[in-house]
Amino acid sequence: MTKNEILEKVKELIAAPSCNPNLKSIAEKYLKSQDKTNAEALVKSLEENVNTIDDTIAFADSDTGRKLFGAETAADMVKHGMELKAKGEKYCFCAACQAGSKIYANKEIL
Repeated sequence: MTKNEILEKVKELIAAPSCNPNLKSIAEKYLKSQDKTNAEALVKSLEENVNTIDDTIAFADSDTGRKLFGAETAADMVKHGMELKAKGEKYCFCAACQAGSKIYANKEIL
């Protein structure tokens, strides 16, 4: 990826409704400054906030996940997650995790 492509992924991360507010704030700071300190903070926050597909499946299949999403939506999320996992997906399928995983995979460009 190029630096401009990474910056677009940072913008996608910020715009994602599923983005953790703290991660969003750190991403916004990085986008404004694009300096080393904020890049390091972004990478650390991505490590803490980008979920694996296994974590997503487990959460959706938990009592908390069913309460948060509703039983039917949670079951659909589990099914979708299992399908993606079978295809080799490693990360959560939400917009924030998808953008975040691509940024993290290319963190040396930050």
